[in-house]
Amino acid sequence: MNSLKNYQKTEKYPVYYPAFINLKNKKTVVVGGGDIAERKVLSLLKAEADVTVISPVITKRLEKKASDGKIIHISRKYRKGDIKNYFLVIAATDDREVNERIAKEAKCLVNVVDTPQLCNFIVPSIVKRGHLIIAISTGGISPAMSRTIRKEIEAHYKKEFQQFLKSLKLIRGKAFKHIRDNKKRTEFLKYAGSKTILALLRNKGCKTTINVLKNKFDKYCGNR
Repeated sequence: MNSLKNYQKTEKYPVYYPAFINLKNKKTVVVGGGDIAERKVLSLLKAEADVTVISPVITKRLEKKASDGKIIHISRKYRKGDIKNYFLVIAATDDREVNERIAKEAKCLVNVVDTPQLCNFIVPSIVKRGHLIIAISTGGISPAMSRTIRKEIEAHYKKEFQQFLKSLKLIRGKAFKHIRDNKKRTEFLKYAGSKTILALLRNKGCKTTINVLKNKFDKYCGNR
C-alpha cells in the first residue's frame, strides 16, 4: 500500500491543452512501417496531410499507398536529421531506443506511440460523425478507459448526426445570407443547436428535424 502511495506521489502527468489541428498540406512523417504505423498514416491522410514514411519494411496497404503516390516511402532505418523540417512527427517503431532518439531530436509536434512521457502531444480517442468530432482523453493515464467512454458516446451519437450537420451547414450559410437582422439570426442559430433540436434528431430522425429547421428559417426570413 505504501509503495502505491509513493508511486502516486512521484508519477506526474502533463496538463494538456486540447486543440484540433489543421494538417492540410502540412509535412508529416511516420517512422515505422507496421500495423500501428499504418493506422497513424491513414489518419494523417484523412486529415489531408502530406505524409512520409521512414521504414525498411512497410505493410501491404502502405505499399499500395506509396505506389499510388499517396505517401512518400523512404525504405531504410531512421537516421539523424530525417525529421528536420517536418510539422509533425510520429514515432511508431518497435525499438524504444530509436523512439527516444526521435523524441529528443524533434523540434516540432512529436508523438511516440504508447509512450506519453516522450510526447509533446497525445492523440485522443475519437468519435467522428462527419463534421461532428468528439475527442476523449484521460491524459495518457488510461487509453483503455478512453476507448470504453468512446464506445458509450458512439452509441449515443449515431449516424444521423453526420447527415444533419451536412444539412445544417447549408442552412447556416443561408441564414447569414438571408436573415439580415443580427439578433434574429443569432436566435435562429441558437435554436438550430439547441436541446430541442438535439432531442428531435434523436427521436424523429434527420429528415423531420431538417424540415422543422427549414420552417423556422422561413419564419425568420419573413416568408411565412
